[in-house]
Amino acid sequence: MAEQNTENNGIHRESRLKKYNELLEMGVNPYPYCFKPTHYAKDLQDKYKDLENDTETEDIVTVAGRAMAIRNNGMFIDMHDSTDKIQIFCHKKHLSKEQLKQVKLADLGDMVGITGIVRRTGRGELSIAAQEVSIIAKSLQPLPEKFHGLTDVEARYRQRYVDFIINKDSRETFIKRCEIVSAIRRCLEEKTFLEVETPILHPIMGGANAKPFITHHNTLDMDLFLRVAPELYLKKLIIGGIDKVFEIGRNFRNEGIDKSHNPEFTALEVYQAYADYNDMADLMSDMIRYAAKKVTGSEIIEFGEHKLDLSKPFPKKSMIDLIKEYVNIDLLEAKDAKEAIAMAKSVDVHVDEDCNWGQVVQEVFDEKVEHNLIQPIHVMDLPKDISPLAKTHRDNDRLVEHFDTYIAGMELGCAYSELSNPLEQVERFNSQADAREKGDDEAQMFDESFIDALEHGFPPSGGLGMGIDRLAIILTNSATIRDVIAFPTLRPKG
Repeated sequence: MAEQNTENNGIHRESRLKKYNELLEMGVNPYPYCFKPTHYAKDLQDKYKDLENDTETEDIVTVAGRAMAIRNNGMFIDMHDSTDKIQIFCHKKHLSKEQLKQVKLADLGDMVGITGIVRRTGRGELSIAAQEVSIIAKSLQPLPEKFHGLTDVEARYRQRYVDFIINKDSRETFIKRCEIVSAIRRCLEEKTFLEVETPILHPIMGGANAKPFITHHNTLDMDLFLRVAPELYLKKLIIGGIDKVFEIGRNFRNEGIDKSHNPEFTALEVYQAYADYNDMADLMSDMIRYAAKKVTGSEIIEFGEHKLDLSKPFPKKSMIDLIKEYVNIDLLEAKDAKEAIAMAKSVDVHVDEDCNWGQVVQEVFDEKVEHNLIQPIHVMDLPKDISPLAKTHRDNDRLVEHFDTYIAGMELGCAYSELSNPLEQVERFNSQADAREKGDDEAQMFDESFIDALEHGFPPSGGLGMGIDRLAIILTNSATIRDVIAFPTLRPKG
């Protein structure tokens, strides 16, 4: 079937090339330097919504878009622009012979520019009676078959531009994603946060537990890491006296690909001086609610079979208490990793024997609890073992003041009361170094530059991170992260 499609496409391309050459022979450049429409289709649909059937105005407009349907040998063209569609009526009453010939050389998918009179047909279709027709980008490749479109999911992602041409839903999802980013930005700016930029090439991998991508700088003859998180640089700005900062940008993690993971993804990180993780919990809820209202018009949204209520304050429950609630074990009663591993096995969670206590807690939570968290919730007070950059919990030194936010069974973001004691940070980095030596290639590296910055005085601060792509999945009711990233990472073709 693929070979047949390739052969058919080749035949269609030859036909289109022939028409391209005919246009050149007519003295028509099918790839002009510029074309300036005066109106968009939606503007015209709105402006003339009350125009009666079988009525022609005296208004002359210029529009441009893609020919998505051609009927009656070119007499009627459905032209789609970025806003809507409008019918083009091509008739010898209004067009010269040369113009009519150009219409005959148009194919589905061609970009066309039209100048003509606004009218409504007897059947009620708003149309433009063309007085001038220009092919402004000849499409040499045929679009997918009209009624089947791009049914191959991989093809949709590889040829996203074709997906956007054919599938209105895909295009609208992408537009909503852009609106989500804008809404988050506006929400933070209204709260007087300053948007900043920090390096993507890092000399040391830090800011999150993840596998990095490594590159090499030739002039400096040094390896660099594509950032897994901007956290440590943003904290340096807080130390420098910029009290409220945020960054929206790409992070890179050399990990698996699934419904909620892509190797490069867009993340938000926010830091605020004189705040803690409770303040960040309020901020996280506010931002998600704000974005939902701006993009969907409601704080109650549909996601799959669920109705998610974002209108209320998100409840807070500790990770330990949630594990107790769902599997009836209290991992705080485990004195060490060995006892924790035994408790995990008692609820059919099998973990590596060399896991520390915190890793066992995380494994049990991931397997037994996470998928149940459908309505928004802040999962509070994670183990210190797995969170090297958060402050020790003020009531329990086995835990840290770190929460993860879950919606629809998916982690959306996290926040800390940021660790500000440089001496304790050294101990945490050392424990991470020990983990790396034991083979944990996601553990963080010792960052002397960051320790030096901390020793200049880091005010009590709250920090927050959120996956923009995952928020987009939820607010657009999408099935996978690949639906909300314009050009997701894909396996090699073939």
